[in-house]
Amino acid sequence: MTSMLDSNKNKIFVLDTNVALHDYTCIYHFDEHNVVIPITLLEEIDRFKKGHEIINYNAREFSRELDSLLGGRLLNEGVRLSSGGTIVVDASIKKDDYLREIFWEDNPDHRILSVAYNLSNAHPKRVVLVSKDINLRMKANSIGIKAEDYETGKIKNIDELYSGKNLIEGVRHELIDRLFRDSAVDLEETGLDLRPFPNEYFVMRNDSKSILTTFVKNDNTIRLVEKKRAFGVLPRNAEQTFSINALLNRDISLVSLSGKAGTGKTLLAVAAAIEQRKEYKQILLARPIIPLSNRDIGYLPGDIKSKLDPYMQPLFDNISVIQNQFNEESQEFNKINEMVSNGKLTIMPLAYIRGRSLSRVYFIVDEAQNLTPHEVKTIITRAGEGTKIVFTGDPYQIDTPYLDSRSNGLTYLIDKMKGQNIYAHVTLEKGERSHLAELASDLL
Repeated sequence: MTSMLDSNKNKIFVLDTNVALHDYTCIYHFDEHNVVIPITLLEEIDRFKKGHEIINYNAREFSRELDSLLGGRLLNEGVRLSSGGTIVVDASIKKDDYLREIFWEDNPDHRILSVAYNLSNAHPKRVVLVSKDINLRMKANSIGIKAEDYETGKIKNIDELYSGKNLIEGVRHELIDRLFRDSAVDLEETGLDLRPFPNEYFVMRNDSKSILTTFVKNDNTIRLVEKKRAFGVLPRNAEQTFSINALLNRDISLVSLSGKAGTGKTLLAVAAAIEQRKEYKQILLARPIIPLSNRDIGYLPGDIKSKLDPYMQPLFDNISVIQNQFNEESQEFNKINEMVSNGKLTIMPLAYIRGRSLSRVYFIVDEAQNLTPHEVKTIITRAGEGTKIVFTGDPYQIDTPYLDSRSNGLTYLIDKMKGQNIYAHVTLEKGERSHLAELASDLL
């Protein structure tokens, strides 16, 4: 093993287990450099193989990827990658006196640190520990080992993330009048210095008038965005008006809505889906299960439905808000009950979607900030003909320890999909739940 690393003077990246569980294709993302897999990583991966969550799927796929690379060769001797680098399994977890004094407890993290430490002694200034665990990175740095987060799928600057909307001041009265009259004006005829993305939204205003518009790439026009209801839900601000426009537009098959709690993201998505119920075979609402206090759902009492219901309750709450706009005797109120009872409107944990092909489905994924970029890709690739997928979430409210505002799946989606004709995004900033909720979201 050492001789193979000696023959390649590029960097040596030592992987932590959470990197493989985050992205099972991680071994291919280090270009011409060398990838070292501590034997402890394989031991831990084995513990995660059984189950139906995405982390279990990633564990299984990572093992398959490694197995496919072997071709009769030994991983402890090293296998060449097509990128020019090498992948090696390292079992040198032995601690010298220095490590034993510092990290006396024998646990997986310390074994992985031992591998990185021993390699660093053999190959000075070439070794980098890659981990999603901040504490492990700090431990590595404290003993002189360079440590980095896994950067694949991480955007550079969250402050420059595409918002999907812009304010344009000083727009000519004539242009606003023409948009109100004709509903659409060719971009070249607006006189505005714009290079908009497809389905980007604009608030155009001058000292006395304003208008809501969007750019339609197919005919290169700026179009009027009208304020529309979605199954009784009336937008309360420009952002919500833009959101409903995107959610109701059949030409847009992928939508993301981001914003803090109380901005109406999920409520608008559910209302728009019910409004278009005749256009789709089924409306699916799903969210990832993130157990509170890191306790698995197995600790909860009852059968599987009882265990999952608390995690799905926020979605039921949004349906109740929409339903309770109407009288209990009304057709609209009973229509929602009927849709739930016959499976037309279904709420389920996101893990249950795996393996399904979704055709003519309106699919809403809530709390998408708790997904990895790979999980978002996996969901979208489930879409069949006539399916619309909506992701909602707040990139700043992460409930899983190995994601942040720059690396979560929702942020990644917004950054990568902007500019596509079938995609629209809106960042909602104004809270509409209550003054109390808005105050708490801003200050606490």
